[in-house]
Amino acid sequence: MLPDIKAICRHYRWTLQQDGAPAHTARTTMDYLKKEHINFIEPYMWPPNSPDINPVDYAIWGALQQRVYHQ
Repeated sequence: MLPDIKAICRHYRWTLQQDGAPAHTARTTMDYLKKEHINFIEPYMWPPNSPDINPVDYAIWGALQQRVYHQ
């Protein structure tokens, strides 16, 4: 997948979005991303998928996403 992403994005800056899937949070996966110098937001930085999350948290998260994707 990485060669395809690099071919499509070429000189554009991009960030890989991680989620909490075990394969995505595995140490080998994280080590690989770091070794390949892939810009990614680590899973612990993403908000939990909880129905109890405060609407204000969603608003703040939405604003943060806009800043991240605007770059």
